[in-house]
Amino acid sequence: MAEFLTDIKTIRDRARQEMDKGPVTPAYGADVGRVLAVLNEALATEIVCVLRYKQHHYAARGLNAHAVADEFAEHADEEQGHADRFAERISQLGGTPDMNPDTLSGRAHSEYTTAPQLIEMIKENLVAERIAIASYTEIINWLGDGDVTTRRIFENTLANEEEHADDMLTFLEQMS
Repeated sequence: MAEFLTDIKTIRDRARQEMDKGPVTPAYGADVGRVLAVLNEALATEIVCVLRYKQHHYAARGLNAHAVADEFAEHADEEQGHADRFAERISQLGGTPDMNPDTLSGRAHSEYTTAPQLIEMIKENLVAERIAIASYTEIINWLGDGDVTTRRIFENTLANEEEHADDMLTFLEQMS
């Protein structure tokens, strides 16, 4: 087993310093300001995804619409869970979750799109999931060991976004 790099007395003394920073200790290895900005972009992305999936859920029409609409609703709920986790982490790190509707779509990585046909809705959601997958993979690599907790939140979210993309691809294959 590896030795501690710092003796426990030093760790205890450091823990008493700057207590107003909560979980951000001298051991935190990332740029908190930049991490907060990235988390707020991810929060905006997830909120836009919730809105898109909800709109598609209610607008879905056609032969396979019921099953697909149900999946859209399930994905909207899961995207809301992602948004909540990002907002919680922003608060933990001393930031303020930015949910301003006037700037939301401009900060989101994905786009809010509507579509007149079910197959187009599925394609738009698949594109959005692929954008989230690419963005979150890059963020995970960027975070590295600098902020393990935030990295794990992104890793868990990434796994769920990959499932969503697979669901959308399955629907496309079934409808082709």
